[in-house]
Amino acid sequence: MSTLIAVVIIVAFGAIVISIATRKKSGKGGKQKSRAQILKESTRKLAQDPHNADALIALGDLYYNERAWDKAYPIYETQMSIAPVHKEIDVFKASLRQGICAVKLDKISDSFKGLSTAAQINPNDFEVNYYLGMAFYKNNEFEKAVPRFKKVVVVKPEATGINSPLGLSLYKAKHYKESLPYLKRALDENPENKEALFAMADGMNESGYGEKAIKVFMHLRPDPEFGAKACLAAGMFHLKIGEADKAIQDFEIGLKHQDAAPEVSIETRYRLALAYFAQKVIGKGIGYLQDIMAVNPQYKDVPQLLSRYSELNQNKNLQTYLMASSSDFVSLCRRIVMKYYQRAVAKIVDISVTPENVEILMSIEFVRSEETHLFRFYRTTGAVADLYVREFHAKVSEVKADRGICITAGLYSEEGRKYAEGRPIDLVDKNGLIKILKKVDSK
Repeated sequence: MSTLIAVVIIVAFGAIVISIATRKKSGKGGKQKSRAQILKESTRKLAQDPHNADALIALGDLYYNERAWDKAYPIYETQMSIAPVHKEIDVFKASLRQGICAVKLDKISDSFKGLSTAAQINPNDFEVNYYLGMAFYKNNEFEKAVPRFKKVVVVKPEATGINSPLGLSLYKAKHYKESLPYLKRALDENPENKEALFAMADGMNESGYGEKAIKVFMHLRPDPEFGAKACLAAGMFHLKIGEADKAIQDFEIGLKHQDAAPEVSIETRYRLALAYFAQKVIGKGIGYLQDIMAVNPQYKDVPQLLSRYSELNQNKNLQTYLMASSSDFVSLCRRIVMKYYQRAVAKIVDISVTPENVEILMSIEFVRSEETHLFRFYRTTGAVADLYVREFHAKVSEVKADRGICITAGLYSEEGRKYAEGRPIDLVDKNGLIKILKKVDSK
């Protein structure tokens, strides 16, 4: 019985000792300090000494744990600056939290100060790499963000929420194919992640999986945030595969998104104009180019396109020459050669059609002579190089023609013009062509 009493006394004494020790560590009454107490004591200490480390540490912990980033940020800025002379400050913790607060507050340039210091101390820390990745991502430095996010995956493979920023960083760094598996996992985690969905579709399109991508673009067309971009991407895909009618529908739906980014809206109008030109609906295309000119007169080649298609819109023969089908083009060339000579009897001997040009061999009866002339028509609006002029001269000689007439909707290189001098060939450029076309009846 006495032994049992002794044991009870020893246990009770030990409990008392532990209780006293605990109370000493936790403060008065063994209770943690309240928020009000921390604020009151820290404010008092800082009023006496703005660099009081204990007060700064207490306030920093309080605000950081409350996610009051705007209040925590200057506290950790101060901690970083005084850490060299205050050993009680944890430099890694202060630097990391300064960087995290800066990222949360979108003070991206300031975030690198703390995060870089923390990375030097512990380069493999999860939070260090995650927030450095986010800082680079928000700063549009996607190539630098990728290795940080990849390190996060290595440090903590089970972590969620990393696939989206990693996939988007790869996508925005134009590593389209590599981005796809991460974006797919991001969508598995959150099917409502429309940014990842658009990026995955665009990444598939850029990686050669356009048929799969177009289904996603079509699905996203009504989306208020990504619909305009999806319409633009869908239209460009349809335009690329020659389906201008579908492209026009995509672009017109895209323009209904009133909140679209200005750069998306202007590019959509540009592409819509090109789609209408492809459909030979020149008037509507010109209207969209004029809309662009009112906002940005120097956008891409809009001034040149507007000049070209305005001219085409006023000259149906020139429109046929440049844009009509091969059969309509050949028909126009026939009418040109028959109108080329006003005081002679012209007769077509032969017509040759290739993807590059149309050639018409003519028999011309003048009052006192009869000659053979070879016409060649180019549809290009660029420069015809001297190589083609030389080749045409050779062809004129080959068919034993008395003269050659080469006609283009563009111009000739200086070397080509020099070569033609003194030889039985005439070079007719765009200005000359327009004069001829005015004499030819439209059909």
